[in-house]
Amino acid sequence: MTRARPLTALLAAAVAAGAGTTVLALAPSAATAAPLLDASAATRNAGAVVAGQSYDQVLVHFAATSPAASSGAVVDRLADAAAQAALAPAGAALGHDLTVVRRMSTGGVVVSTGTALDAAATDALLDALAAAPGVAFAEPDSRMTIALAPNDPSYAAQWHYSEPLAGMNLPTAWDTADGTGVTVAVIDTGYTDHSDLLPNIVAGYDFISSSAEARDGNGRDADAHDQGDWSGLLDCVGGTGSNSSWHGTHVAGTIAAVTGNAKGVSGVAFKAKVQPVRALGRCGGTISDIADAITWASGGAVVGTTANATPSKVINMSLGGSGSCGAAFQSAITGANNRGTTVVVAAGNESSNASGYQPASCTGTVVVASSDRQGNLASYSNFGAVVDLTAPGGETATQANGVLSTLNSGTTTPAGESYAYYQGTSMASPHVAGLAALVLGEKAHTPTQLEAVLKAGTRALPGTCSGGCGTGLADATKTIASLGPGPSPTASPSATASPTATASPTATATPTATATTAPPAQTLFTNSADYPIADLSTVESPITVTGRTGNAPSSLQVPVDIKHTYRGDLQVDLIAPDGTAYRLKSTSTGLFGDGADNVIQTFTVDASSEVANGTWKLRVQDVASGDTGFIDSWSLQF
Repeated sequence: MTRARPLTALLAAAVAAGAGTTVLALAPSAATAAPLLDASAATRNAGAVVAGQSYDQVLVHFAATSPAASSGAVVDRLADAAAQAALAPAGAALGHDLTVVRRMSTGGVVVSTGTALDAAATDALLDALAAAPGVAFAEPDSRMTIALAPNDPSYAAQWHYSEPLAGMNLPTAWDTADGTGVTVAVIDTGYTDHSDLLPNIVAGYDFISSSAEARDGNGRDADAHDQGDWSGLLDCVGGTGSNSSWHGTHVAGTIAAVTGNAKGVSGVAFKAKVQPVRALGRCGGTISDIADAITWASGGAVVGTTANATPSKVINMSLGGSGSCGAAFQSAITGANNRGTTVVVAAGNESSNASGYQPASCTGTVVVASSDRQGNLASYSNFGAVVDLTAPGGETATQANGVLSTLNSGTTTPAGESYAYYQGTSMASPHVAGLAALVLGEKAHTPTQLEAVLKAGTRALPGTCSGGCGTGLADATKTIASLGPGPSPTASPSATASPTATASPTATATPTATATTAPPAQTLFTNSADYPIADLSTVESPITVTGRTGNAPSSLQVPVDIKHTYRGDLQVDLIAPDGTAYRLKSTSTGLFGDGADNVIQTFTVDASSEVANGTWKLRVQDVASGDTGFIDSWSLQF
């Protein structure tokens, strides 16, 4: 919803300011001004206007001597009003109602034309703007498109991401979505150390209560490493013996393998975090262990365990067994849903109706069937009315037609890292869990809302399906596009190492956090520099903590002072030095959104799993247009 201020109101503000009104400068305490253009004659980027394209925004920079000039590193409402006043006549002369949308970090302004203009009309407007008083440069706000695929050497073998026939249509979705800030729990066999996965792993838990099945010499503990699920000939009922599967490592790689690192494979949500929750060991896992794992992963309390410091917003369960949903599974899943966690599960590999298997038959789950490389329901996949949608799961009769992901080379106990093709609804489910992370990284959704978005974002299976494959084949591009405008992540997979999530404001030196003693024997680290929050943008304010020992407290105090004219637009997160995100405030937009001003509040965060020393960040995302503001100050009290 757009709530742009009327041009007349801002012009009135400019007139009032010019008539003797005192204007308070909102300059950062440690900042240098962005370089401003100093042009004796205005220029315009004529070559950027392309015939056949239309433009609804243009960019204007002002000469340093213009009252409309601003560094872009501060909130300068007077300069913005002056920009409106300078540009309005040029637009009006051509019949356009121009509106300054936001100030860029470079000091220029983004100007809405009010309607899409063809190339000729855009040319005429740019000419008029270039002639406006104080304007130094004008250009169309052209759209850039990424030209690089992930440089991971095995990406080309991951047909399930990009092949037009039966792939998940991920590359275009990556132009705007990457899963930043979302944690996905993988309730499975645990994980093995893998360099293509470890940077995206956060602390998990081992819920296997039997030390014999866990093979780690004890019962439940905080070490979620996979010790191997191999079995001998007579170890498991009805079993014939098998090597270790390293199943959890494979599933985790599909969700969030590191991408753009010139190594191995890519993950669906490559900026998301994976929380390994070990519940399957030798001969599988019990419902009781798995149910507790669901509760813990979603932030619920489980007796005898430490609290989950980073509850997951998505749970993937590539597991199942016969029988309709029982009370233990249903209670755990309902509890997870009530805590805001979406539960994605595999339909099962029995070529049968999924209603006869759990947890696929539980309510509150997103049930995923498997397709092959030709877009047919895979020969082994379960089906039926409980299936919500289908995703690539592969068939390895031809090895390359399976799903390629991270693995371990050990036959029983862990050895070296590797990659392998697997098939199964176990491989289909993490594709959808990763897609759920992409969605949540863009906009918050309840589990019910997220399920609806995932189902509505499918396309028809190109092959055959009998018995029920849900709404169709998961389509990432269609799903992300359905979300509409929203904050964009800062990087798609690139041919170089992945850049940091966001940057500090351009031309602003990184402020040094100041430390003052706060009784009793506590230290208050503060960043009082102003960081502008433009419409539909993300900004981060850093604080570097030094001189502490051990971990952060379980009740870390985070005083926040954000000035903004519609706080419902804002999502606020505390980012730990290792990249873990702690949600402080969610958005509340729309007709009944929280339209009050400012976020001035002290939040309490259980950060006991985080090392205290390092650079912490306050990340603020503005998810709607029409209102802006700035981070005034924030602190960490240790």
